[in-house]
Amino acid sequence: MQLKPIEQSFAVNFKYSLHFTNDVFESNNSLFAEVIKSYTPNEKVKLLFVVDDGVLKKHPELIGSIKNYCLLHSSQLLFTECLVIPGGEIAKNNYDNVDRIISAINNNAICRHSFVIVIGGGAVIDVAGYAASVAHRGVKLIRIPTTVLSQNDAAIGVKNGINAYSKKNFIGTFAPPYAILNDRNFLTSLGQRDWIAGVAEAIKVALIKDEFFFNTIKENAIKLKERDMDAMLKTIYRCAEMHMEHIAKGGDPFESGSSRPLDFGHWSAHKLEQMSNYSLRHGEAVAKGIALDLTYSQLVGFISVEILDEILEVMADIGFDLSIPVSGGTEMQELLKGIQEFREHLGGELTITLINGIGQKIDVHEIDMELMKNAVNSLNNKYKINVA
Repeated sequence: MQLKPIEQSFAVNFKYSLHFTNDVFESNNSLFAEVIKSYTPNEKVKLLFVVDDGVLKKHPELIGSIKNYCLLHSSQLLFTECLVIPGGEIAKNNYDNVDRIISAINNNAICRHSFVIVIGGGAVIDVAGYAASVAHRGVKLIRIPTTVLSQNDAAIGVKNGINAYSKKNFIGTFAPPYAILNDRNFLTSLGQRDWIAGVAEAIKVALIKDEFFFNTIKENAIKLKERDMDAMLKTIYRCAEMHMEHIAKGGDPFESGSSRPLDFGHWSAHKLEQMSNYSLRHGEAVAKGIALDLTYSQLVGFISVEILDEILEVMADIGFDLSIPVSGGTEMQELLKGIQEFREHLGGELTITLINGIGQKIDVHEIDMELMKNAVNSLNNKYKINVA
């Protein structure tokens, strides 16, 4: 008896919202309670909070504010625990942080109708998102990002992950959050490095998608450097909007293909982070990676010297160090290994996004390694790097 194969296909609709607010846990701010209520209007919901220790140092009143807020809305919100984990990329290098979150989910009986609320930078959001996505095969997650980079990029998408085998985001999941709440108050306490670093992601998306947005960043470059909040909020809003549009309309939200235009500049950024033992901020590494791929784009004839210089000048005006911290020999070879590691992470054919004009992306499937070395040297000569 010949049995025919059974085939099935189905579509799943994902929907989540991004909100903008100030002082999210102030007693007169109803947004957080309303977001929870939108899921279940008539039932009390258990909440497990995961907080970045760096955020807590800058905002020591935060846990008290969370508890008071939950008491104020006690008919709807049930506070269980506030788990504090290390901030920064170090959080993604230690699987113990995932275990701690999963244990807290278990110990507090957090189920699929409960919420994990993560408050922190992009790395902590990645870790908590991964833990929530694998516990019970998926616990609902609300992200409250606290840095420029997490508010305009890292917390906006559907990816969660941790680092392993000396590779960035080697272990991870695709799992959309229930909601994202961008609170501008957290931005006021950022150090200058973290204030600037996230702008790299806005430059990235502008260069591959929107010349008008790039020109807006160019006009506001000094304001951004000097911590003008209105200029930064407009930059965050447009970057986040474009990121979400790409996820919804790009045709590949879970990256089943080999092209990832939103990772423009990221092949070397990921490698530089790892080579620096993560002393480089992700946004700082992305800025260097963008500068490197722009320089390569010019060397292969995709863009003119004038366009290259215009973009690099804007990035330097904002405050980015665009040198590539490698010398020749083994360090150069280690950096270039990042191209193959990037292909392995994507799978399939090597696909590197470059630009052939501001707001115009082009995918290439081969990299001339000698030209890429020349691009590194060109940047380092321009910015007079001194590598020990």
